[in-house]
Amino acid sequence: MSLMQSSLRSPLRRRPLRVPDLRRSARAVLVAVIGAALSADHAVGAEHGLASWYQSGHRTASGEVYRPDGLTCARRRGRFGSMLRVTNLATGKSVVCRLNDRGPASWTGREIDLSRGSARQLGILSAGTARVKVEVLGK
Repeated sequence: MSLMQSSLRSPLRRRPLRVPDLRRSARAVLVAVIGAALSADHAVGAEHGLASWYQSGHRTASGEVYRPDGLTCARRRGRFGSMLRVTNLATGKSVVCRLNDRGPASWTGREIDLSRGSARQLGILSAGTARVKVEVLGK
């Protein structure tokens, strides 16, 4: 008997048909729906974190001269020139500022650094830091 004939006689091995576990799928959908409901007050693309302000420095990471009283900010990610709305969660005050620098350092735990002018409008000059919501408005 040749090799070809022996392979034709052997039964084909088929994998058993797997039926999806509907309980697991339903649980995943339920978790997603509950997560979306709990975060409904958060705007799409908005991030919450700690903000601080800074006034030192001569040049920003984008190459422009730093103006402390301007409405600018520093963030670890994002395109230079993007406009961000920063809202103080304690007071509800907000400011629209332009991203022109990099920072704060990741080990600080802060989301954004504001120029003195932006911090003044948010009312965080004396406190130094505040919990904020950051929304990207575009370029």
